[in-house]
Amino acid sequence: MSHPNLLVGLETRDDAAVYRIDAERAIVQTLDVFTPVVDDPYAYGAIAAANSLSDVYAMGARPFLALNLLAYPQGRLPHEVVAAILHGGLDKMREAEVVVAGGHSLDDPQPKFGYAVTGFVHPDRMVTNAGARPGDRLVLTKPLGIGVITTGIKQERATPAAVEAATALMLELNRAASEAMVEVGVHACTDVTGYGLVGHLHEVAAASRVDVQVRASRVPVLEEAWDLVREQVVPGGTYRNRRAATRYARWAVGVSEEVQLLLCDPQTSGGLLVAVAPERVDGLRRALAERRVPVVAEVGEVLGPGEGLVHVVV
Repeated sequence: MSHPNLLVGLETRDDAAVYRIDAERAIVQTLDVFTPVVDDPYAYGAIAAANSLSDVYAMGARPFLALNLLAYPQGRLPHEVVAAILHGGLDKMREAEVVVAGGHSLDDPQPKFGYAVTGFVHPDRMVTNAGARPGDRLVLTKPLGIGVITTGIKQERATPAAVEAATALMLELNRAASEAMVEVGVHACTDVTGYGLVGHLHEVAAASRVDVQVRASRVPVLEEAWDLVREQVVPGGTYRNRRAATRYARWAVGVSEEVQLLLCDPQTSGGLLVAVAPERVDGLRRALAERRVPVVAEVGEVLGPGEGLVHVVV
């Protein structure tokens, strides 16, 4: 559906929709719901909130209002578990200074939880998928491997240390990273979630009509994810992402199967992937460091005009 005030819709496969109210204000809206990724219901609720907020942060916007969406087997899931999920989500939303104004629940054999989130952004300052330019550097703000480790949790193969590391990562809001990129001024941004790094980077490249290159050796990965991949503890979504990537990913000789899988690994509440002019990279690093964003990795560059190909080199 097109409308003169719909600034961002489906065309660029962006993280959220943007609708202009007037010359100074636009509303950003997004919706995200998923099944449990950790055993702790409180942490699951908080992760769902952080993940839902991430789409707004990726647009350079400030979230302010949310509605929760909860599906669970009514009468079979203990009340205290449902309460813990909602409590975790509410506490994370409060951390983000977002008002939760209600929501909706339904009976479903598979628990699911998430939020519809609304934010504000200036129409001239929103950040989309479609702005990457030749020569831009690609900066990532969280390591990969969350999908592999959450699969390890389900299979009881992940160590307590790996569970703790992955949970902390998923709980981390992308607010600070978003504020830093807005302050510095970047050309494009996406958050890395279900399509993995390569899939989301392809969306940016295709929307921007460029080709890009990723240097696999520079991509941060949670340490235990390597061991789990070697043990073939890999989610089905990772394999689906890699199959989809045959259309647009070009793997250089020497890029191992393990690396390919991790670069296609679906993330929950992953980091921001930013395209920024080379002369602003240092400023972005400083702005991120000032806000205590722990991971800042320059993982590649925009090559030039193209059709959205992602070249992965060692």
